[in-house]
Amino acid sequence: MRLNPLGRTGIKVSRLCIGTMMFGRDGNRDHDDAIAIIRAALDAGITTVDTADAYSAGETETIVGKALHGRRDDVVLATKVHFPLGDDPNRGGNSRRWITRAIEDSLRRLRTDHVDLYQVHRPDPATDIDETLGALSDLVRAGKVRAIGTSTFAAEEIVEAQWVAEARGRERFRSEQPAYSLLARGVEESVLPTCARYGMGVLTWGPLAGGLLTGRYRRDRPIDLTAGRPNRYPHRFDPAIAANARKLDAVESLLALAAETGISPVQLAIGFVLAHPAVSTAIIGPRTASHLDTLLAAADLDLSAEVLDRIDEIVPPGTTFNRLDAGSPLPPSLADPASRRRTLR
Repeated sequence: MRLNPLGRTGIKVSRLCIGTMMFGRDGNRDHDDAIAIIRAALDAGITTVDTADAYSAGETETIVGKALHGRRDDVVLATKVHFPLGDDPNRGGNSRRWITRAIEDSLRRLRTDHVDLYQVHRPDPATDIDETLGALSDLVRAGKVRAIGTSTFAAEEIVEAQWVAEARGRERFRSEQPAYSLLARGVEESVLPTCARYGMGVLTWGPLAGGLLTGRYRRDRPIDLTAGRPNRYPHRFDPAIAANARKLDAVESLLALAAETGISPVQLAIGFVLAHPAVSTAIIGPRTASHLDTLLAAADLDLSAEVLDRIDEIVPPGTTFNRLDAGSPLPPSLADPASRRRTLR
């Protein structure tokens, strides 16, 4: 499998990254099976593994630690911090207090003394970005973290963090992990160009749009909103929502394009993501061995300019049909009426 540079870190990552969110109580609960899938991915040439402390409340990191036993030195290992673990309000977020505790827990579960990439899973409006960068910089200098990154940050948040790092002498974020797919192209407008401007690597998640781009969910078939992903994320799948209905229309056209081109819908979806020059690796999240085999078939596919032009006709550049597919709800500036209305007394 071909390797790409992770921005200007000097680290090389495989074009596909094994994502592990589906291993543990929230997906495949069979530890032995999950371990076998991760090792099969490594045997197939994948060198990059992405996880997070929040996945199955730490269980996923434990599975990854077992899977990498004896192979840790051959893997670029990434994990994340931010989402709450438990009811304690201080066991989550981007504060120094939580980051310094969370990294120790992650290292213990992962059975390693360092991670290659430690990512802030989401922005935290309650925490000064300098507080976060200060804590992360100390971890880099202590040798517990090789590089730091973000996930699902807006372009302006990335720029602010870069400026703060320069002004305060902090380690700077070296990568971003955004949602990016044929149905969620919003990051093309400013996030991906900003990453390129700062020499940041890009690890994309959700290339199959929750399964929509596999052909599993179709416009003319009822979608069961009581099971699987549609049950967990109904606002992303319910066809009664206009944005989702437009997604299903686009899916039909994209499936037809894949058939006309002679490739699978999965190959079309992953090949599209990997075609962007700012993208370092596409995260794939198999739950079973058969899922992995299907995804691996897309590893070395390069879409032609003609096919990419046809995609642009179906889903114009920068288009995201449903904002929830991008992993970021409305920011406080839009969600909170008090942030945009003067109170008259």
